[in-house]
Amino acid sequence: MPFYSILYAIGAPPSGEQANPLGTVFLMTSMFLIVWFVLLRPSEAKRKKLETVVAALKPRDKILVNPGIFAEVVSLEEHRLLVRVDANTKIWILKTAVAGMQDQAAETESK
Repeated sequence: MPFYSILYAIGAPPSGEQANPLGTVFLMTSMFLIVWFVLLRPSEAKRKKLETVVAALKPRDKILVNPGIFAEVVSLEEHRLLVRVDANTKIWILKTAVAGMQDQAAETESK
């Protein structure tokens, strides 16, 4: 019997009787925990890892910018980076636009 059928049976009242509030609380709590472990926790871990990567950036690091631009860090300021995308092209980007390091992007593509 699937897990959700068991949860539904716990939350459903017998015919002609009032619903057990503990069954409903158990059902809602279990649904919240499933959503938290499947969706929220992994995205939080990924966000923290990216924050550490951005905090550790230094000139000459090769990064990947959110729209898919490969760049090299030239200089850093508090909230923005000057990056080189070509031999003669430098642009300012926000630190929030950094998607990761280029070597990390290559590892995820190969998996």
